[in-house]
Amino acid sequence: MFPAAAPSIYQSPKCLVTCGSMGHVDTNQAPRKGKPWSSVMSLDFIHKVDLILPTEAYDAVNEHLANTQKPPRYSRVVMSLGDIVQGDFFTEYIRKGDIMMLSEGQTTVDTLFTLHEGVLTMFVDKETFERAGLPGKPYGPKGGRASKPRWVITLNLRDPSMIRGKKGYDRLIYACKTVFTQPKTWLFCDKTIQTPSPDPLQPFFPTAFTSTPNLSRGLPILQPSLEVGPEVLAENDREALEWFATESYEWVSLVRLGSPRVESQDSIDPYLSRYCVPGEATSASKICKLSWEGFMSAPWLRGLLMEVLAACPSGTWFSLSATCFSKSVSGNSDDLTILKPPNAAGKYLMWEIKASD
Repeated sequence: MFPAAAPSIYQSPKCLVTCGSMGHVDTNQAPRKGKPWSSVMSLDFIHKVDLILPTEAYDAVNEHLANTQKPPRYSRVVMSLGDIVQGDFFTEYIRKGDIMMLSEGQTTVDTLFTLHEGVLTMFVDKETFERAGLPGKPYGPKGGRASKPRWVITLNLRDPSMIRGKKGYDRLIYACKTVFTQPKTWLFCDKTIQTPSPDPLQPFFPTAFTSTPNLSRGLPILQPSLEVGPEVLAENDREALEWFATESYEWVSLVRLGSPRVESQDSIDPYLSRYCVPGEATSASKICKLSWEGFMSAPWLRGLLMEVLAACPSGTWFSLSATCFSKSVSGNSDDLTILKPPNAAGKYLMWEIKASD
């Protein structure tokens, strides 16, 4: 038997592959249940979104998105934890509204705060945890002498007990006044359409941003077959599906990166790179890539997927990828890619990358 891996905070991410079909999508009623929608809504703090589609389908999709999909907006603001969990900000944005916030820091070394769907999560070291006096649990695997223990505190701020005079809420306010006093830089996103008036965020002088898409048009690529063989599904050939999914995901990832290895005229020395576009039925084509960067929510991504499905002709392929913010080491983040194969109405192939954090 192979020896067990040494405990470490830096665990390898996992990749989950789903091949399935989705029903008719009603743009007036956003779906939440069933894949791929449940996977989309499970994402928390999205940093980058890439939409890749053939050049001939770009004009129709872009015109449709311009009329239906608003660009994501977010803000950067400096606030202390006490500013967030009390006052008008707490009442209007957390108790009544639906916001998400991510502070500076990392889960592995710093104090990191996240606020998502009313749940406040705090990643702290052992000393801070003991001083705060809030209920929590150990975070990450138990390390050796070189690693310091980490703790995570989770509080549902929408719980009925989170009001002044209740023990849990008063302990949180006390911790904000004695332990979590240092202001932090936050990213703020309001997932609702209507902003409270007056806006409780304005006294903290936020810097507003709008994520405008970056367009790369007419990129010449060598495209493999993006359709799962019917014999693979008919025979339930797990190994063949895994092989196809791995090669397809590698190709989509290289297209996202803008790698010259997938260009139709690529002629690199095989001594430097042995990669070649998979399959024998490859064809030269041109694609467009729309990229958004910022601080985006899962409902916005769901709306984008719905509108792209509505605008794309049934025989057109596209891929939609979303990468979340990393909360620990750089590059270790959740990622989701959905591929709609050509000439396969309702079919999709989805990759979910689950990071260790």
